[in-house]
Amino acid sequence: MKNNFSKHHLFSILLLCLFVAYSGLVSAQTTSEERLKQIDERLRTVSVTVPGLTQKVQLSMSGATAQEFLRALAQANNLNINVDPQLNFKVYNNFRNETAMNILLFLSKEYDLDINIIGSIMSVTKAVSPRVVIPPKEIRVTYNPANDNLGFELNGDSLSLVAKKISQLSQKNVVVPVNLLGKKVTAFIAAAPFETALEKMAYANELKLNKTNDNVFIFQPLGDGEELYISGDNATSVKRNNKPTATGSGVAQGGNFNLSGKKDAGGQKLVSVDALNTPILDLIKSASTEAGVNYFIYSDIKGTVTTHLTNITYDSFLTALLQGTEYTFKKDNGIYLLGERKLEGLRTTRILQLQHRSIDTVVVMIPNEWKRGVEIKEFREQNTLLMSGSAPQINEIENYIKQIDKVVPMILIEVTLVDVRKSKTISTGISAGVSDTLRRTGGSVFPGLNYTFGAKSINSFLSSLGSNNSVNLGRVTPNFYVTLKALEANSNVEIRSVPKLSTLNGHKANLSIGSSRYYSQSTQNVIPSLNAQTVVTQQFTEVNANLEIEIKPIVSGDDQVTLNIGVNISDFIGNPPLNAPPPKSTSKFTSIIRAKNEDMIVLGGLERTENSESGSGVPILSRIPILKWLFSSREKTNAKVVTLVFIKPTIMY
Repeated sequence: MKNNFSKHHLFSILLLCLFVAYSGLVSAQTTSEERLKQIDERLRTVSVTVPGLTQKVQLSMSGATAQEFLRALAQANNLNINVDPQLNFKVYNNFRNETAMNILLFLSKEYDLDINIIGSIMSVTKAVSPRVVIPPKEIRVTYNPANDNLGFELNGDSLSLVAKKISQLSQKNVVVPVNLLGKKVTAFIAAAPFETALEKMAYANELKLNKTNDNVFIFQPLGDGEELYISGDNATSVKRNNKPTATGSGVAQGGNFNLSGKKDAGGQKLVSVDALNTPILDLIKSASTEAGVNYFIYSDIKGTVTTHLTNITYDSFLTALLQGTEYTFKKDNGIYLLGERKLEGLRTTRILQLQHRSIDTVVVMIPNEWKRGVEIKEFREQNTLLMSGSAPQINEIENYIKQIDKVVPMILIEVTLVDVRKSKTISTGISAGVSDTLRRTGGSVFPGLNYTFGAKSINSFLSSLGSNNSVNLGRVTPNFYVTLKALEANSNVEIRSVPKLSTLNGHKANLSIGSSRYYSQSTQNVIPSLNAQTVVTQQFTEVNANLEIEIKPIVSGDDQVTLNIGVNISDFIGNPPLNAPPPKSTSKFTSIIRAKNEDMIVLGGLERTENSESGSGVPILSRIPILKWLFSSREKTNAKVVTLVFIKPTIMY
């Protein structure tokens, strides 16, 4: 439907042009005949008084000028002829037996001459051609302000007239530079958004369209190395094809790259680059021109790059291009300053105050590659970092620090320790001896038997035994004693301690509870001399028995706590011999558990059983059954220790 409509209008325009041309041709032919008729009437009228016009003449000219030919005719027939100096055509004719009047009429027809007569003077001039007025061609442009749609049917129309018509209909500014005033354009669009229609018209006629910040549309010719293309999103755009330039030695310098630009929905200029081994400086210059930004280069930028970037901002383009090089950029009052990072005009100083973390741990976590070329100072009093260096590097470091500058949770760990000790001790036997002092009879009989008999009680017992028979058992010395022991002791002791520990997430908390004992060590040294001397040195050595707990909490995102727990329990066993190290038992284990916030964890199974048996008596007799109870003393101990550990983590922000 659209194609038939366009062909119909095109055919109508061609017919109109042919009609105008034919009308002009017919009008010009009619005017020429009228002019010759008027000249004939003028010559016949003046021939009455000038007989030379009717006289026959013979003239032959080959390459003579019009002035020379008419002068010869005037002399031959005694005519007064004035010739216009502007007549410079040449005559190649041969006239025989022909009147001067007919010759003048022939020249007027052949060379478009006009003859005016004043008296007998004939003035020959160039005939003035009648001006054919051709009506101006209609510029077919339509605009709908309701939806801002523009349509046009252009076929070889003047770009300046088209822009004028579009501006009149849309009330939008469309500018054509002076060098494009004679440009003819051809395009057909039924209806499209205003800016899209102008872009497609520019694309169809090898032009580019730029929109300024004040909403003025400007048609511009393509620059050197520029060409039009359809981008990936089917939008028209301009790209530059830069070829390597040959040096005097014929070696190509630099690489090939294509660079183009477009505007996003917000009007911001976007740059697309496809470069292969291209100097960085050439890319910066071309992209700056394409983006229409002002720039100043402080130092020579060296190096090449291979890249493919599509529709990125100019700032992102510079950041990606200069990343990892010794060059950087800085924007100051709308001007981009480029050069080496260490230059004064490109350095940036920034103060970053940490909100939650300590600068002691943050500085260590910054990668060394990022800190290269950036000076970082610590201001501990305010928990602040002072950074000086390249702005892109500082921005990268600042963004990284802000991501890790989060609140570090603190974990309160409540540890409840419960020790349950159950023991049983049995002591039996008879012991006798002579003491340094006089022992008295006495002791306990109930609930346990631990009774000592003195010498007086023993002698009375011996006398009572000897009074009924003839056997005299004798008497014992006054310091003699006999002790009879039969004891059983049970104990049940519960020890509870509730310490509380606090630590940051990921840091260890330690707890140690215990006791110490000392034993002596003697060292004997002999100093040789005439009179040998012996030196005895006594040293006390400490032995510790502790309950040690080490906990390392790690908090996850769902408030779950992973605890790395290490427990080391040691305790003394029984009573050691004199000046001997005390015996000690040790229990140790490690575990990793996971618990929710404020959940109670029970660690059980730390159970120890202690059995000891000791005795003394008369050799041989202390081993004989029944008799051993009379000739020995024995002590047997059974102990059971159970340790329970309760752990409760609480997360605090």
